[in-house]
Amino acid sequence: MARTWLSLTVELLGGRGEVLWPPPGRIFAVGPRHTFADFEQSINDAFGRWDRSHLSMFTLADGRVVTDSMTGEEMAGSIRGPIVAPVDIATAKVTRTVKPGDEFQFTFHFGDDWTHRCVVGDQKVDPLDVLGIQPAAPLPYWGWGSVPDQYGRRWSDDDGESPAPEMPGQPNSMLTHEWPPHDQVPALDKVRVREAIAAQDANGFIVAVTGCEIDDALEIVAEGIPMALAKHHQLAEPVALSVINRLTWRSAPGDEQLAEKLLTALRGG
Repeated sequence: MARTWLSLTVELLGGRGEVLWPPPGRIFAVGPRHTFADFEQSINDAFGRWDRSHLSMFTLADGRVVTDSMTGEEMAGSIRGPIVAPVDIATAKVTRTVKPGDEFQFTFHFGDDWTHRCVVGDQKVDPLDVLGIQPAAPLPYWGWGSVPDQYGRRWSDDDGESPAPEMPGQPNSMLTHEWPPHDQVPALDKVRVREAIAAQDANGFIVAVTGCEIDDALEIVAEGIPMALAKHHQLAEPVALSVINRLTWRSAPGDEQLAEKLLTALRGG
């Protein structure tokens, strides 16, 4: 694809009376079909906003504003400031309105005034080069900085006055590679596994060992893997690989030989 998309850097300068420095930023690829409404949604996505029930607008370097038709009419009839010719945010295409090197402003939520500086890159880009895909909407391909909460909340029920809750003494299990917790993983039904092996029921065997804690019963599971591979190789292959890796890592007496036996079966021996 030709380099027909704009590279647009958006920096969040501040909001809610706070100046952000250094300003967090995102660099977007914006295509010929994308409207300013599309770009607005992508900016709000990238800066973590979930409450979109607020007015917003783009202000171009020549003073024109790009916003919804109702807000544009109100601004055009204002008794203060220069007369503006509003541009409809829902229909105006970004690439037809600005050009490489241009700079313009995006303001979200009149009152909180989250203010963004938007700068069009000097060189156009190919989305396949910078993103690897051709997205349906403008999409960031680079970024930096910590994004502030839309309402300044630090936790879910922050009222702005209460102290922050104390940090737990132990880190979350997801941070310690212990997820899912062992006590939430169902134990292996060994009787069901042995019955499936005896019946040469490959499907039943795979179902019986999937989603269960098997580390204490690797030898039992290993008994059924050659049969499962012979009958349903594609379905049984992930189970075989997992058991081989577990045996190799555990390295108890006999584990190496059992892992080699399963590897031979996996290779069709």
